[in-house]
Amino acid sequence: MARRLKTIGFFLLFVGLGGFLFAWSGLYNVAASAGHWAITRWFLTFGMENSVETQSVGLKVPPLDDLAMIQRGASHYFGGCMSCHGAPGEARSVVAKQMLPAPPYLPDKVDEWRADELFWIVKHGLKYTGMPAWAAQERDDEVWSVVAFLARLPEIGPDEYRELTQGEQASGTETTAEQLQPFSLGDGSTDALVKCIRCHGSNGTGRGTGAFPRLAGQSAEYLYSALQDYALGLRPSGIMQPIAADLTEEEMRTLAAYYAGIEDAPSADPQLPADREVLRRGEAIATEGISDQGIPACANCHGPTTAPRNPRYPSLSGQYASYIAQQLRLWKQDARGNTEYSRIMAAAVRNLDEEDIEAVSLYYERLQTMAPDPEPNGPASGPTGE
Repeated sequence: MARRLKTIGFFLLFVGLGGFLFAWSGLYNVAASAGHWAITRWFLTFGMENSVETQSVGLKVPPLDDLAMIQRGASHYFGGCMSCHGAPGEARSVVAKQMLPAPPYLPDKVDEWRADELFWIVKHGLKYTGMPAWAAQERDDEVWSVVAFLARLPEIGPDEYRELTQGEQASGTETTAEQLQPFSLGDGSTDALVKCIRCHGSNGTGRGTGAFPRLAGQSAEYLYSALQDYALGLRPSGIMQPIAADLTEEEMRTLAAYYAGIEDAPSADPQLPADREVLRRGEAIATEGISDQGIPACANCHGPTTAPRNPRYPSLSGQYASYIAQQLRLWKQDARGNTEYSRIMAAAVRNLDEEDIEAVSLYYERLQTMAPDPEPNGPASGPTGE
């Protein structure tokens, strides 16, 4: 047995030394243009596929049919993925095709992977390829949005792809460069604004689904500080950080001023049914807080209030309920950033349960459109949501 182990040891040493000498010699051609040997290509693909399958075991897949999720993922795909992976009616870039391995044309390949495997790939990336890890590892919600879009990708055509990825810019009502010129940036360009409009719209109301937050009605100070926090990674987002990091300070201030200068308008349809008790619960949390749970009144910082409000605090009136709820959940998960204001909010919402989150989010979304709730024998007070 000792002789056999010694033989195996010498063999492994010989193989290792031979491998080192081969690498040292430079005889192996590392040029991407040379490609891989067939056996090398098979081995790398075999190892990658099995690694993804194993690493994704146990991931719980959420529902992926929500339109807001699909739109959010589609918008990121347009700006961050399409050039390498192509899209319906859009070929991969010439540069991407020369990579080794070349990124696959996803409309034809994405359905070869399960949703949990796609999540793992999008979040963690792949070594020895051009596939990067997600820029904000805390934001699983963003990664699932991309997966939700990828699940739809094989089924859609060029027209639906443009609608999902570009919003109003894909329709006949898209804003032209001439219309944007009065709000051009310091150098007279409108490219940065066009990127914002793709998600948030030219009127700052997003797409009406809650996929993207409403920016109209926010202060320029808040919007500018949000862009700064995104750019520096202080507010984690794999969707917003690449966009914000590419902006100059002057562009950030101009964009913030543009959206702050838009007159706000209600976002929720007052005819949509809503549980009256849920709205009352949300109103109580917003205006009074929950003292025995250490939850302060939201209105102290976010309105509605007649007192002067810190311009660095966002206004919540009319904001999409789904967006507010998602941000509250991120704070509870310590995934919303580590700024001075983030720490204040993390402490404020720590004891909110899911019913509280849903109630206060719905209250603020409906705040601009809610009718008064008449008392049986007195004046109107409180919302009805009808």
